[in-house]
This record gives sequence, C-alpha cells and structure tokens, in this order.
Amino acid sequence: MEMPRNAFKRALAEGRPQIGLWSTLCSNLGAEMIAGCGFDWILLDTEHSPNEIPDLVTQLQAMAPWPTMPIVRPAWNDPVLIKRILDVGAVSLLIPFVQNADEARKAVAATRYPPAGIRGVATTARASRFGRIKDYLPKANDEMCVLVQVETKASLDQLEAIAAVDGVDGVFIGPSDLAAALGHLGNPGHPDVQAAILDAVKRLKAKGKAAGVLTSVEAEAKRYLAEGFTFVAVGSDTGLLARGGEALARRFKE
Repeated sequence: MEMPRNAFKRALAEGRPQIGLWSTLCSNLGAEMIAGCGFDWILLDTEHSPNEIPDLVTQLQAMAPWPTMPIVRPAWNDPVLIKRILDVGAVSLLIPFVQNADEARKAVAATRYPPAGIRGVATTARASRFGRIKDYLPKANDEMCVLVQVETKASLDQLEAIAAVDGVDGVFIGPSDLAAALGHLGNPGHPDVQAAILDAVKRLKAKGKAAGVLTSVEAEAKRYLAEGFTFVAVGSDTGLLARGGEALARRFKE
C-alpha cells in the first residue's frame, strides 16, 4: 500500500483556493454528510467542541471515502495531543494560539519524526493503515500539513517571523479571538478588526505564505478570497443546522 499524498498541502503551495466548512457537531454521521457536499476541506474542531480522540476516529472513518481533506484543530499546541491526533490518521492540523516563531517551530516539530522533530513512533497505528503502508515512516514528514492560528495583537506583530518558519504551510487568522484582543468582543466585523485581517493577508502574500480565515458571511468570504486568502471556511455545520432550522420554523409559525 502506497503512502497517500496530501492534496490539500499541495493546493496551498500552488496557491489554489480551498473552500472549507467548520465542524463542531462531534458526529460521524454529520461528518460523513458534509464530507460529500463538495467542500475542499472540513475542520474537525477539538478546541471549542467536546471532541475527543475516539470521536475523531469515527469522523475520520466517515470522511475517508470522500476527497474532502479533514483538518483537525487540537485543543492546544501540545505535542502529546498532536501525537495522538496524528496516530489516528490526521495529516493536516490547525494549531491554535501560536504567538511567535518559537511556538510555530514547536508545532511543526510535534508533527515530524526524528531527527526533524519529536513525534513518537508507532508502527501499527491507524495512520499507517495498521502497518500496511510500508513506506509510511520515511514519507510521513513530507505529507504533514501544519497550519498555525494567529489570533492576538502580539501574534500579528510576529506574523512574518511565524510565516517564515520551515514547515508552516499556512497561517490562519482567527477573527473571533482577534476581535476580542482588539477590544471588539463578539464583533469580528468591526472596521478595526477587518483592517487587521486584510493587512495580515497582504503581509502573508508578500511572504508567499497561504492565508486562511473563517466567516459565515457570504460577502465577507468572497471579499477575503478576492483579497488573496487561500483557504477560507465559509460556515459551520452547527450554523447550517441551527440557522436553517430556525428559518424553517419561522416560516410556519409566523
């Protein structure tokens, strides 16, 4: 069995826009359903949803037949959490709250086998199809996609240094936390926040690094793509279900 290639990683390197959806429902059936919708990637969140490793396994299994790339967000930039997520088969990660280049290097090292990093070696984990991918160990490092999340004023000040870290494939601008950090809690659409986001994408483009962002506002998503963001999440499974359900109920109860 051959080592699968990470098509999402290569798309970012080539500058091809990748449209995604956030997933926080912690459901294998939900993951299977949205994986077949045609998105390029689905973010399986463990930072702000009650997702644990056994839940992730079922979601990754449910998504496996589809070409959509699962991206997992660990709860923290923790090599133990990252190691467990990689061993169950994730190859693309979004690491939250990266504040500087040292923390970015730590995130990359957690995804690489020695001597390039510190990832522990398991020879029969799900990641290697239980040992059936014979060249998994020598090839795994090259297929890892590391996205780091910048979401504070301090991290924006270090943006170029973070982007320059070898092994960082893309930088995600976290709009909600950035809004809070800039004094506009709950209002990522505030002009100050939007100005910071658009300034960040210009700086990342100048460094040749893929930029990502999340918004459920269609006009915003289209503007972000036009400004040069490469990977953009345009909504969430929770938002689709909650807002769609509310709209349906209103049409009949009003």
